[in-house]
Amino acid sequence: MPETRYRDRRAVSMENGHLRLTVLVEGGHIAEILDKKSGVNPLWTPPWPSIEPSTYDPQKHTGYGGDSESKLLAGIMGHNLCVDIFGGPSAEEAAAGLTVHGEASVAPYEITAGDGELVARARLPQAQLAVERHIKLSSGVPVAEIREAVTNLAATDRPIAWTEHVTLGPPFLEKGSTQFRASATRSRVFEGDFGAGSYMKPAADFDWPMAPLISGGYEDLRVYTRRPSSTGFTTHLMDPHRDTAYFLAFSPRSKVAFGYVWKRADFPWLGIWEENYCRQQGPWNGKTLTRGMEFGASPMPETRREMIARGSLFGVPGFRWIPAKSTVETSYRVAFGTAESVPEALLWTGAEEVRFAG
Repeated sequence: MPETRYRDRRAVSMENGHLRLTVLVEGGHIAEILDKKSGVNPLWTPPWPSIEPSTYDPQKHTGYGGDSESKLLAGIMGHNLCVDIFGGPSAEEAAAGLTVHGEASVAPYEITAGDGELVARARLPQAQLAVERHIKLSSGVPVAEIREAVTNLAATDRPIAWTEHVTLGPPFLEKGSTQFRASATRSRVFEGDFGAGSYMKPAADFDWPMAPLISGGYEDLRVYTRRPSSTGFTTHLMDPHRDTAYFLAFSPRSKVAFGYVWKRADFPWLGIWEENYCRQQGPWNGKTLTRGMEFGASPMPETRREMIARGSLFGVPGFRWIPAKSTVETSYRVAFGTAESVPEALLWTGAEEVRFAG
């Protein structure tokens, strides 16, 4: 497909009467899903300069941190794919060149078009995997349909993490205002030290949406925090009584609702990451407001060894297998709505049931 430029990055865009969707060539990130009616793109655009991952040089580009996350941070935007780890590499993997969240977020993609679809393909030589993503915009409605496949090129069965790292940012995301709903049930706060701004009780188990605080009391995760500065991560088991899982975010200012719906059996976990002007090191520099709504096969961001040692949480597996020389597929949808189709009252009265039709 013809390339364009998005935030000074190589990109390819597709659109219908409702949405414009933009994919970055390097990293394959879905950088933009623009609702044309409101002019709102809910996805996060980092406040620092974005560069192509292939051009990242740790000696030259010192502002991105200088560790195994730096190459990812240099090019991250919007919705990135975490394969075949969700979290950091081991010390040995980092020394061998593996980045945080795996190769899929930094690899170059070949992007083509056919039958009304955008198709992005990448080969991950370190992981010996191939990934493929098909994106189609539905005709006449503000919905994107996405199919993904991961192929194991090796002759051995592989345990992998596979997470759709969807990150929301301003102006859609606002303190004390943006609303969230999800088909979440049992939940746990990140078990270790998540940073100086952590305020939720580490390793605490709870029922969505009331997260226990270190200081006592609870935080309602259905509303983005009002705190001046904070950070944190919680994981949530999707309702095992539903075949589908979802999250929905709503901006009272723009009157736009935005959500993903997926097959619960494929991605039983939703991780919620918060960065609220907390991280002071580069490239964050205390200037970043995000909320990650990260649905996937693993509950926590952790190393491969930790993921396998954990095995499961609440009796549900914490990774998935891809057999030797085999392909595993999944699909999900992104949908937009307005205050007319998703009434503001629904978000404010505490109603929990959200249905996706058609």
